[in-house]
Amino acid sequence: MPAAMLSSGSEVGRPALGALSLAGLGRIGGEMHWLILVLVLLLGSLQYRLWVGKGSLAELYGLKHEIAFEESEVERLRLRNRELQAEVDDLREGSEAIEERARTELGMIKPGEIFIQVIEHPKRLDPGSQP
Repeated sequence: MPAAMLSSGSEVGRPALGALSLAGLGRIGGEMHWLILVLVLLLGSLQYRLWVGKGSLAELYGLKHEIAFEESEVERLRLRNRELQAEVDDLREGSEAIEERARTELGMIKPGEIFIQVIEHPKRLDPGSQP
């Protein structure tokens, strides 16, 4: 065979390179379009779920704020419980706490004491007026 014939790539039983690539690309290109479309739809659904759906970042952010609020509320209630427990312990153990409560809340006095109640007149807000 001559050298010019071999270099052209047109041997018997083998199709031309240009014809093979165009036919193959047309079939593969159509399948790739479907594959790309499916992958884009899958990516879109995952992005939707990430930003908006159940278990999204927005929901996670909201839950973190709710947890922080509840933790601060628990700490406030623990502090209140400690104060109440200290008050209960004072009332059980000592008579000073009971006496103080009787004086402040009930207005009780000991025998021989004199109760004096001071009533203050409300202060006027107008600076030009005389009392």
